[in-house]
Amino acid sequence: MVLYFIGLGLGDEKDITVKGLEKVKQCDFLYLESYTSVLACQKESLEAFYQKEIIEADRIMVESGCDEMLERAKTGQVGFLVVGDPFGATTHADLYIRAVEKEIKVEVVHNVSIFNSIAITGLQLYRFGETVSVPFFTENWRPYSFYQKILKNLENNLHTLVLLDIKVKEQSEEDMIRGRLVFQPPRFMSATVAAQQILEAETQTESQRISPSTLAVATLRVGTSDQRIVIRTLGELSESEDLGGPLHSLIIPAELHEIEEQMLNHFKSAS
Repeated sequence: MVLYFIGLGLGDEKDITVKGLEKVKQCDFLYLESYTSVLACQKESLEAFYQKEIIEADRIMVESGCDEMLERAKTGQVGFLVVGDPFGATTHADLYIRAVEKEIKVEVVHNVSIFNSIAITGLQLYRFGETVSVPFFTENWRPYSFYQKILKNLENNLHTLVLLDIKVKEQSEEDMIRGRLVFQPPRFMSATVAAQQILEAETQTESQRISPSTLAVATLRVGTSDQRIVIRTLGELSESEDLGGPLHSLIIPAELHEIEEQMLNHFKSAS
């Protein structure tokens, strides 16, 4: 009768909103989207807190095999749990549209996401330009298109939020070619690797707008009890030792306003 899109926030099982928890309690089935982000807790912690079984929904199921979820929503109440906000980093618009086309009622319960949580840095949200994503480079695939978007933001005096690649339930090229359903261990890009790849992309252009001395803000595990804000140059960040576990993101600031500069100085002295 209804499909709920329920945001879980960025931390642990207790970051769900009151309204979200009410909807969870009403659901006959719960699906956890598990490929665009991760919480700082295990699925078992969610199940214990919600007192309900949760079905893990990977990329294959959500993008091409979600018929079971939609069929169940025709006659019952189904919850689709998403880390952050349901329509944040990944919109899930396709699933929404498919449900509407099947005349399934859809309700959305929003929650905090990385897009507003980065305000903890003191950088003003309305001064951010287009968000970019940096993928893991491989030996034969090194796309630099994200770099031009960062430059465009800087030209417009806008900060850039850089989202870093996540590899969950990914197949190797060989396994895909051979049709083997074998998945690689999860990988999460660190701010260090992101800085290295941005500087590599810079060497492929003649802009000279970004250099190892460019200021960068690394946001680490935002929304968790051990979140960190690390202020360094891209060069320093590219040589940083282990900054801790995922998830990481990165900000390339434009020209700073006075209060923004004060906040970044605070975090710089604290780290």
